[in-house]
Amino acid sequence: MTTRSFDTTSRLPYKPQSSSERYSLPEDYLEIEVVNPITVNAGTKNQYTDYEIICRTNIPVFKKQSSTVRRRYSDFEWFRDLLEKENPRVSIPALPGKIFFKNRFAPEIIETRRRALERFLQVVSGHPLLQTGSAAKTLVAFIQDQSFSREAFS
Repeated sequence: MTTRSFDTTSRLPYKPQSSSERYSLPEDYLEIEVVNPITVNAGTKNQYTDYEIICRTNIPVFKKQSSTVRRRYSDFEWFRDLLEKENPRVSIPALPGKIFFKNRFAPEIIETRRRALERFLQVVSGHPLLQTGSAAKTLVAFIQDQSFSREAFS
């Protein structure tokens, strides 16, 4: 049995960084937040909750460095289904499930769903294969386009 000495362990060379290098944004960055859920048509049978999507990035495929749009859960479902259909080689994460028997408009339910939708978008938008080709067009439209419409992709 051989004994290894830690004295022979090599380390990567140290390269000092300036304060601007340490605290500046990385070369490529993408921040996605899903925030400010609002229940629309409260108290009617047509009520739904929509969510604000905030995107900050310097990745060239995105049209804007900063954008804010609102989407409802059914938009997320449609978006996920389209990504799955157009990109069979990519494993698209699941969305939080539909809520049938609980009060889906309860604040704690909305917050749980908001966090899950945010995580979904962070994973999907950061996937390199979804940042190219027709997938990129769909991704950018969903995350950044105020006038986004499902019909444009049908």
